[in-house]
Amino acid sequence: MSKLLTVAIVGATGAVGTKMKEQLLKRNFPIKEIKFLASAKSAGKEIEFGGKMYKIEEATPEAFEGVDVALFSAGGSVSAKLAPEAVKRGAVVIDNTSHFRMDPDVPLVVPEVNREDLKKHNGIIANPNCSTIQMVVALQPIRQKLGLKRIIVSTYQAVSGSGMSAIEELREQSKHWDDRKDVEAKVLPVKSETKHYPIAYNVLPQIDVFTENGFTKEEMKMINETKKIMHLPNLHVAATCVRVPVVNGHSESVYIEVEKEASVQDIYNILKDAPGVVLQDDLNNQVYPMPLYTEGEDPVYVGRIRKDLYHPNGFHLWVVADNLLKGAALNSIQIAEAMLEDNLL
Repeated sequence: MSKLLTVAIVGATGAVGTKMKEQLLKRNFPIKEIKFLASAKSAGKEIEFGGKMYKIEEATPEAFEGVDVALFSAGGSVSAKLAPEAVKRGAVVIDNTSHFRMDPDVPLVVPEVNREDLKKHNGIIANPNCSTIQMVVALQPIRQKLGLKRIIVSTYQAVSGSGMSAIEELREQSKHWDDRKDVEAKVLPVKSETKHYPIAYNVLPQIDVFTENGFTKEEMKMINETKKIMHLPNLHVAATCVRVPVVNGHSESVYIEVEKEASVQDIYNILKDAPGVVLQDDLNNQVYPMPLYTEGEDPVYVGRIRKDLYHPNGFHLWVVADNLLKGAALNSIQIAEAMLEDNLL
């Protein structure tokens, strides 16, 4: 990739934005110039990148003049307002919020799964939900070989998925073991709600607000995004999303039903060379994926593969990934890399 690009990061001081900066450097993304954009409140502050200090600029429509790629991770309302403005000025937007994900005119892309959809973009590409990304990376190679009829997933999601304030709240609450039922809670399960519960020494069976059908928005994101990414509108998907007291790294218990008869060894053989997947499944030596050990790692880790005891084509998998990397920042950078390689930038 010899072409040099002007890159903008909107929301560079947040949890995902920080990882975006790290990934651009780590992967030697071809940068001619970089701009860090934020609210007027943060404008003028300095931010470090590659050993140099840069001033944060206010995110205005005019700030995108000359930008080739704009990486957005500053909330859906910011993306709704400014992403179209960036496109008008010639930038390709890779948006990490949920705002554009289900827009039929916006590709929702995980490069290992549906890279071809990048060719259909009209200036904006949506980055899927973190839990959706790691699940479809693990399931796509199985789907390609065996077909896919049903997915039932239960997630165990880290607090970093709710941002820096949730991480700090977990740390503060964890200091007060004896008062764990009465510790102050202001962020989780949903910051905008009136009622909050401690996350330390607890699990919260709610991520995002509830919808009329009893599923939360997070659960419906997983259901609808999976169908869109895989181009399987009739796929049966159900999700239960749970917040757990882990700082970083989402875990998922995934049950699938495939169309063709297969064995556990068949699943092993499919996944051992699958792009973006690392197989960790050695029960004799207690080897299986855990978020503590996948933090800071790029791949999606899969283990605990079992055949269902009752359904002949049913299988259970345990899927773990760093939600701030493959679940967010890394996938965004991989989208930009794929677009460069495919001459779409």
